Amino acid sequence: MRRTTILLADDHTMFADALQKLLEPQYEVIGQVGDGRSLVKVALDLKPDLALVDVGMPLLNGLDAWSELRKLLPKLKIIFLTMNPDPILANEALRLGAAGYLLKSSEGEELLLAVHNALRGTTYVTPQIRSAMEEIFIRDPKLLSQPRELSDRQREVLQMLAEGRSMKEIAYTLQITHRTVRFHKTRIMEELGIKTTSELVQYAIKHAIISPP
Repeated sequence: MRRTTILLADDHTMFADALQKLLEPQYEVIGQVGDGRSLVKVALDLKPDLALVDVGMPLLNGLDAWSELRKLLPKLKIIFLTMNPDPILANEALRLGAAGYLLKSSEGEELLLAVHNALRGTTYVTPQIRSAMEEIFIRDPKLLSQPRELSDRQREVLQMLAEGRSMKEIAYTLQITHRTVRFHKTRIMEELGIKTTSELVQYAIKHAIISPP
């Protein structure tokens, strides 16, 4: 009988190794990646049944990587693991079709339960975040329905700019021209009313496009 295949995406290797040891008695871990762009590539190559993904990864964060993958691999299930307890971020993950959302401080048994639920077609959210989401919905439901302000490409460029990458490096990574990168940067700053790189970084942190330093 074929075992369920799982792909791990986390830029902290020791944490990913611990996850693999936890999962392998029941599931087949077929790979580990350390950034969102590698997640997209490797997932398309290996086509796992499920991916466990950190939200705050370099090059392309977990949410934006999933935004791409869900269109390309509609059968893929994804569970997010994060240090960020922000219920609005969790709501965005669920809006994008995530099968689970857990904190990295969650117990191993809770993760196994989330994986089991995902494979059965149900969604699991760690109780701490679920309670916070319910409180926000009662207090101000509009906070859980705010649309994204930027396109997927703009978010990619914004993330790499906020990480301190040069426009030449961004152009090479995204396979676009230097001029196109400059155009995206200009449009991003105009649309967000941002005038400095420092403000751009703060926006990226506030909206969980990158993790705080």
